[in-house]
Amino acid sequence: QVQLVESGGGLVQAGGSLRLSCAASGRTFSPYAMAWFRQAPGKEREFVEAITSSGSNTVYADSVKGRFTISRDNAKNTVYLQMNSLKPEDTAVYYCAARTSSIATMTVSSYNYWGQGTQVTVSS
Repeated sequence: QVQLVESGGGLVQAGGSLRLSCAASGRTFSPYAMAWFRQAPGKEREFVEAITSSGSNTVYADSVKGRFTISRDNAKNTVYLQMNSLKPEDTAVYYCAARTSSIATMTVSSYNYWGQGTQVTVSS
């Protein structure tokens, strides 16, 4: 089992920045690909960005291209999401996820472990 705990969410004005963190515990973190997803009220959970186990490759949603950056520190068992130029449409609960594979994917069903989520609210 892997436990994931997100932090760093909050309220920010449009154009501002936030950095989310996801701390993993329970099993070795380094073999797992990691991802961030988000879910707005009344909408399905959607992919944001993912990173391979080594950190050498990332994939991202078009909606966050050039604004969000995922990274990881395997020594600290932590994955990050740096969010810049935030927009009101980025408002959602952000979830960290891990999959028992080194390959990063974009689908919800391919991830085995999930955090409880952290709220991000962007005001206009």
